[in-house]
This record gives sequence, C-alpha cells and structure tokens, in this order.
Amino acid sequence: MDSKELKERYFDFFRQKGHKIILSYSLIPEHDPTVLFTTAGMHPLTPYLLGQKHPQGKRVANCQKCIRTNDIDMVGDPSHLTFFEMLGNWSFGDYFKEDSITWSFEFLTEQLKLDKDKIYVTCFKGDKNSPKDIRSAEVWESLGIKKKKIFFLGKENFWGPASEYGPCGPCTEIFYDSGKRKCSNECRPGCGCGKYFEIWNNVFMEYNKTKDGFKKLRQKNVDTGMGVERTVAILNNLGSVFEINSFKPLTEKIITFSKQLRPDSRSIRIVADHIKAAVFILADGITPSNLDQGYILRRLIRRAIRHGKLLSINENFLMELAKIVIYEYKDDYKELWQNKDLILSELNREYERFNSVIEKGLKKFKEIKGKKISGKDAFLLFQSYGFPLEMTIELAKEEGMDVDIKGFEREFGSHQDLSRKGAEKKFKGGLADSSKETIKLHTATHLLNEALRKILKKDIKQKGSNITPERLKFDFNFERKLTEEEIKKVESLVNKKIKEAVPVSREDMTFEEAVEKGAQAEFTTKYNDIISVYSIGDFSMEVCAGPHVENTKELGKFKIIKEESAAAGIRRIKAVLSKCL
Repeated sequence: MDSKELKERYFDFFRQKGHKIILSYSLIPEHDPTVLFTTAGMHPLTPYLLGQKHPQGKRVANCQKCIRTNDIDMVGDPSHLTFFEMLGNWSFGDYFKEDSITWSFEFLTEQLKLDKDKIYVTCFKGDKNSPKDIRSAEVWESLGIKKKKIFFLGKENFWGPASEYGPCGPCTEIFYDSGKRKCSNECRPGCGCGKYFEIWNNVFMEYNKTKDGFKKLRQKNVDTGMGVERTVAILNNLGSVFEINSFKPLTEKIITFSKQLRPDSRSIRIVADHIKAAVFILADGITPSNLDQGYILRRLIRRAIRHGKLLSINENFLMELAKIVIYEYKDDYKELWQNKDLILSELNREYERFNSVIEKGLKKFKEIKGKKISGKDAFLLFQSYGFPLEMTIELAKEEGMDVDIKGFEREFGSHQDLSRKGAEKKFKGGLADSSKETIKLHTATHLLNEALRKILKKDIKQKGSNITPERLKFDFNFERKLTEEEIKKVESLVNKKIKEAVPVSREDMTFEEAVEKGAQAEFTTKYNDIISVYSIGDFSMEVCAGPHVENTKELGKFKIIKEESAAAGIRRIKAVLSKCL
C-alpha cells in the first residue's frame, strides 16, 4: 500500500463515521503563530478545541502537512523526518475515548489488516493534574488487547499544550511490533531501539493550561495523529521511512548524482528529507533569510548542500530533486505546481550564494585550532561564509570540538532574535492560550489591517502576525517607511472604531460567497467548503478562524510603539493596547 491509498482509505473510513474531510492548512500558521511552522494537525484547530464552533461541524478529518525541526539532528535514522504528513480525526465536544479508540483499532485491523497480536498501547499513569487513564485501558482490553501489552507511562502520555499555555490532555499511543529483538529486559513501547514503531496517537483534550494552572475545558475533545510515512513503512514491512514510495525516487536520484561507489546512507536521507521540506516551505511563500522561518529554510537548504558535498556531488542538484517532489505531491498540494517557478528559482539562487563561499568556509573552519570554536570565529563563519550556527555546531561535533554559543550570541548583537533555538520554541505567545489579552490584540489586527488600507493604499495585505498577551506584531506589504503623520492617522482611525463600540460578528459561508461580499483573504491559500468570515461593523471583513471580542469597546486604547522593515517590501508594526481610551 502506498501513501495515496492509505490517505484515501483513511478519508473513506472517517466519512462513514460522520466526519467532514477538510484541507491541509498552510505550514505557516495563519494569524498569531505559537510556533514558526505547523507542527501537528491540531495547531490550526486550536480555537475549535477551546470551544469555538467549527464551520464544518463537530467531526472533521484531514491530512496535514507538518514541519518539525526540534529533532533535526535525528534525521537520517529510520524514522525521523523534518517534513511529514499527518492523518488526523477530531471531535469538538462530540465523541470521546471509547469511539476514538474503537475506530482506531477498527481502521488498523480491518482496513489496513494489521495483526492485532502485534499491537501494543500506552496510557497515561496520572499525575497531580490528571488522574490515571483507566478508561482508555478498559476500552483497549474490551477490544482484545491483553493487559501485558498495555503500558502506563508518565509525561510521554500527556500531550500538549503546543505552546506555554493551551488545550492539552492525556493520550493513548498505538505501537506496532517490528519483529526486532528487545534491546533489553526493560524494552517497551516508547523505547528508542526501533522494536516498537509508533503509528497513532489519540489525545483526549479535556484541559486548558493557563497561567493559573490546569482547568477543565468546557467540552471534551479528541485530537489524533497518524504519521503517513511511518504507517506506510510498517504496512510494506520496510525498515525505513526513506524506502517508501514517496521517498524512493528522491533517494535513487541522489545516488545517481553521487560520484561514490557506496554513498553514505545517512547523508542521502538528510538530503532527501531537507529538499522535500524546503520545497514545501517555499511553496507556502517563505524565502531564505536570516530570520524566523526564512532562517530555518536557509539552514535546511545549506545543510542539504553540505551533505551533497559529502556525497561528492559537485553540481547544482537541488532543482532536479525539487522537480521530483513537486511531481510526487502536486495532486494533493496544488500550491507546489502553482509556485514551481518560485521554488526552483529560489533554490537555484540559494545554491549559487552558498556554493560561492562554502569551500572557503570549510577551509576557514579547518584552520581553527583547539578544542573549542570561539563565538567570534562562529560569527565569522556565519557572517562571511553563510554557515548557520547549527552547521558550525554539527561540523564541530564531527571533529570532537565545542562551540561557544553564548559568545556567538554576543557577537551577533542586535540580531539576537535569530531563530537559532529551533522553530518549536520561537514564539511562546499566540492564540493557543486564548487569553483575553491575546483575543483583544488579535481583533485589533483586523482594525489595523483595514486602517492601513484606508490610510496608505487599498492593496495592502497581511503578510504575517505574532501576538503575545503584551503586544502584537503585524507584517504588511509596503515599499517604504511610514511617516510620523501616517502612523498617527492609522492610530487615530483604529481608536475611532474602538470608541464607536462596533459589534464584531461571524458568518459561515463558502469562499466564493466571501469574495463576492468583499472579504479580505489570502487568495493563494486553499480553503475548505465552508469558512468563517468576521466583520467589524461595515469597516472590516476578513476570512479568519478567530476567536475575537464581541465588541470593539472591549479593546481599550491602541498605540503603535514601533514601525520598521521586516524584509524587502515588507513593513512591521508593533503595537499595544491599554485599558483606558
């Protein structure tokens, strides 16, 4: 069974269970991201897990494209990937543990024909915030899973929140015995030796972690995730995710590029994984840079180039590999084909940039003596030769050397917000906590967006935003710095609408209806059959997932505290809300 058939069977099965199949969301979190990338299917669905009504109903399922970089150093082993697809089904206050577990078991054993005797599961053993999950274990036993194959674990079986605060809960994970021998007497599901392959995680989100601790959500939710690549590897009895149908053309092409008789499999896997991830990130409109998502993208591309060098590939191989990825996935993700010219040109440009200095940089690296690379030398490799810090760390590790990371940060100076520490930890705020402060600031971005359009020019579009409980950052397309007078006019218009106490309303409709009504939207994004449109009186109308305040009078006083360049042709406004207007 290949990836396409697995996805089709999954969708058919959950349609029969009353689920609406929704599209994959962008890899770049829409509005107020808690992370740089979408790392799981639940991230875009956070408002609905917290109680907001989903326009498609209480049961939905999809295949979400995901990027995870927190374990990038493990890419190259049989199971870890930077880009992957995750099948998921959700219940927003509808079915719970019994149905979720029963349907998972039914799909695995009846639809995929997996041997139930090779299935092992884990459940949450409980802690001070949540009791032992006896109910999940009871359901598994009722389905024929013996007690000796049910393990109670701690923090491994409590999922979330995705950020510092937000929805979370105990989970039950499903593992499949690969047939390998146990690595020790203590070997069990969750062990890293590879005997037990994790294929599905069912999360029972019944808590919301807040600043004041864990509180019960007003509804019980189900959030599941099944990795497509890992499941296909199991179904075909393959030893690695890199052997499945969607990877094989890539790895075979890399081998033909390599001038070595027996090329290193780890480098082949890293190149294949990183190129696939880079293509998908580029398709969502991100280009290489030294900040945020662009930095992660640059790091992936340059790491792929370096491992290409280790494979004795001395030609520009990126575009040929990218074409394979685009062709393989273009039917499921139309944005790949629509943006193919951008993808190929950016990969070519980044290759030329890095290739012009990589040999000089490697030579400079070899000249560094001692057991530790100073912050000054690490910064020189970054600034003069384009080596991401992680690449210097990786090179140093191969040579048994350390890197003075704090020294590098001091050298970096004013660019301290470089997303060096990994995409998963970059933004700690955002709507995942759904605090009153973040909801107010999110609503304020709608007013700000429309005010900019009215004061500056009508074709202004939001290009990104990030919200913490303290402030908002809003990126938009504009070619120059705003004048003091323009900033005051924008502030004044936003505060005028706040004073007017304008009601905020939501309406569910098709995307075509939203466009006809004049709603602002990202027109390069795919939308589900039914979407939510938020209107602030007759002032602003945007396609948005929410949540928002009910009336602008709740916002307080709006104040722009900084306006600056975010990238070429992109400006950034930082603003706050105070209680008094």
